[in-house]
Amino acid sequence: MRIDYAQLSPKAYQGLLACKNALAESSLGLPLIELAYLRVAQLNGCAFCLKLHSQALRRRGESQEKLDMLAGWDVADTLSPREEAAIAWTETVTRIGETRAPDSVFRPLREHFSDTEIADLTLAIALMNAFTRVAVAMRQ
Repeated sequence: MRIDYAQLSPKAYQGLLACKNALAESSLGLPLIELAYLRVAQLNGCAFCLKLHSQALRRRGESQEKLDMLAGWDVADTLSPREEAAIAWTETVTRIGETRAPDSVFRPLREHFSDTEIADLTLAIALMNAFTRVAVAMRQ
């Protein structure tokens, strides 16, 4: 690791962890949040986070097939419609500079999630993008 950012900026790092802990209590459920975290890690190329979140999902009983197919979720049939909406949103928020988070991706969220859950999902995606960017930049 280039520098130990958690030790050097403990208050900021603890703030990220507090957000993660709060989101763990969301009605979204940890399996869906972890699935979104894993997709963010895939998109951002964070090996540390890929290992962390795939292990967490396996511990929760997620099938290896679902984990294997997540990168190609849009052409596979392993996700539920609710998960598909969440992962589509995960991708568009992670790539927001390119996508601008279009209504066509947001609308399906309304079919499966409450406004609070959409807020929690969006915050979870933003949080994991922060974590993965720091981890990749610092070579964690």
